[in-house]
Amino acid sequence: MPSVSIASAAFMDAAATQAKALGMDDAKCVFVDHPIQDATDEEMRARADACVDAVVGALTA
Repeated sequence: MPSVSIASAAFMDAAATQAKALGMDDAKCVFVDHPIQDATDEEMRARADACVDAVVGALTA
């Protein structure tokens, strides 16, 4: 089953480093705007809505 990681854009480099260290150079990731810690529920829903197409695309590529 395909999978996609979703993370804050501030962690793009860390995600690539971790994927490489684990031998998962082809790991699929979608990144959302940073920061998310202080985002309201409404802001988080908007960010989730904004990345749906990217997630579906990564899952079906």
